[in-house]
Amino acid sequence: MFGGPGKVTSTDWPQPSPYRFDLAKAKQLMAEAGMADGFETTLSFDLGVAVTNEPICVLAQESLAQIGVKLTLNKIPGANWRAELAKKTLPMVVNLFGAWLTFPEYFFYWNYHSQNSLFNTMSYQNPAMDKLIEASRFEPRSAEIHGGGRGLYLDGFHRDPRIPLFDPFLDVAMQKHVTGYRYWFHRQLDYRQLAKA
Repeated sequence: MFGGPGKVTSTDWPQPSPYRFDLAKAKQLMAEAGMADGFETTLSFDLGVAVTNEPICVLAQESLAQIGVKLTLNKIPGANWRAELAKKTLPMVVNLFGAWLTFPEYFFYWNYHSQNSLFNTMSYQNPAMDKLIEASRFEPRSAEIHGGGRGLYLDGFHRDPRIPLFDPFLDVAMQKHVTGYRYWFHRQLDYRQLAKA
């Protein structure tokens, strides 16, 4: 979800952000923000999905250390994860959110809108973004391409209180005698239709 074009021309979702790994630029931005010496904070993740989240957090910890940001990893048990997210007190999180519907307004509504859902982990509030989201949610797809949907990316990529890292997917391998696989929008395997021949 990185290295995309600098100019957003499509409302396809997901799409890569225009960002690239650039330590020199990161150091410059830290200095401009008055944080040239860095700072310390906590990066939290859900142990229930540690197989993906922990490596992401360790890599973030290693990379950010190069610009003076010291991260302490906060491993939260899966049973407590949503309750901790709902408090909106975690300074940084790695959180899985796969849009069930591949429309940009779906992702931005749940993650950026001021209605402040559980998935708006940073409690982002922006009336201009809200207007783009609301306009996109009820427009036909053709209008969305020319209007709100593209604006969501432009605003989201430029403000970036959250950084989409990857789009989760499900790999399914079946033996020849197993039939009935159905794709579901929530990307989880549904066993109800599976059968052995």
